[in-house]
Amino acid sequence: MSEFFANMDNTLRIYWYVAIASSLIFIFQTILSFFGSDSDVDADFDIDGDASHSFHIFSFRNLINFLLGFSWSGIAFFDLTSNKIILMVVSVVIGLVFVFIFFLVMKTMMKLAENNSFNINNTINKTADVYLTIPANKSGKGKILISVKGSVHELNAITTHQEAIKSGQLVKIVSVVENQVLIVEPA
Repeated sequence: MSEFFANMDNTLRIYWYVAIASSLIFIFQTILSFFGSDSDVDADFDIDGDASHSFHIFSFRNLINFLLGFSWSGIAFFDLTSNKIILMVVSVVIGLVFVFIFFLVMKTMMKLAENNSFNINNTINKTADVYLTIPANKSGKGKILISVKGSVHELNAITTHQEAIKSGQLVKIVSVVENQVLIVEPA
């Protein structure tokens, strides 16, 4: 191993040391992740994406992601430029891109873990399309189509309005009554 580093430029040698260390730690973190262990050390700074989830800006995992991008891009582009400042800037940018990609992946994975079960109470004060005409003065049930959490639902609806609400009109959900029936009014 010492022969590998013996005739190497000092800058390239630093990139290699950082790449080897960060790669080993990344592999260790990945193995721990498969076994359900949380190997992350968080700092006090975070970005709240949702009330139940937060992404930490300054964490050990993000440091390793940055160092992976930084070091391996420095090694990959070392022979392409003799200007070490340009190489450093490119390496830093690629390291930041690695952290950004990690945030995108984590955000996507958090969406997969969301609870998207339907709760009829989430329809109150939302707008819906009338699917089947809703008779006036609670004289019968009609049907509406409403999208809740990206999923479309067909629900029974009644109205206290003096006129029937025709198919294709927009309505606002006012409340929920027994048997999962919605009370609506024209929007």
